[in-house]
Amino acid sequence: MKVVAFVPIKLSNQRLPGKNLLPLAGKPLCKYIFETLLSVREIDEVIAYCSDEALLDYLPEKVSFLKRSEELDGNMVKGAQIYSAFLNDVDADVYVLAHATSPFIKSDSISKGVRAVVSGDYDSAFAAERIQTFAWFEGHPLNYSLNDVPRTQDIEPVWIETSAFYIFRKEVFETHGRRIGFKPFLVETE
Repeated sequence: MKVVAFVPIKLSNQRLPGKNLLPLAGKPLCKYIFETLLSVREIDEVIAYCSDEALLDYLPEKVSFLKRSEELDGNMVKGAQIYSAFLNDVDADVYVLAHATSPFIKSDSISKGVRAVVSGDYDSAFAAERIQTFAWFEGHPLNYSLNDVPRTQDIEPVWIETSAFYIFRKEVFETHGRRIGFKPFLVETE
């Protein structure tokens, strides 16, 4: 089973120009996620997916560079358009989508997610933070009843996607256009 990790990067960010190359403790931000992905033994290949070849100067050895269309750098482009283009260019059974803006994600967390998907027990996995507190949505309690307020330790947790990584089988995206399938494995992260 072929597992490919990819990091979509644009160097012309609207909100914070050049954010993926900004120095963090002496290294460009993007270098952290690439080093983490390279250390995950279940990943067969790590690819930087960017329209600007200037990124090549910042990539660790063993990270491949795949030039994408500059059209994918537009401010109104959705992630699904980028993922679709990547899947059209690179064939794999399982994809690991990671982001440069998550420099502190642990390789063990990614590895745990890849193993869950490769096992066949799950069709996808993603990094999530567990929040076990009183949550509200659209003016109403989300995970408890106002008439029967539980102890905090007994309340049903809410899981928040961290966007650090998404792991999905090829058919999940090809058939449904989603990075999270119907039987996801949640990898709890801090």
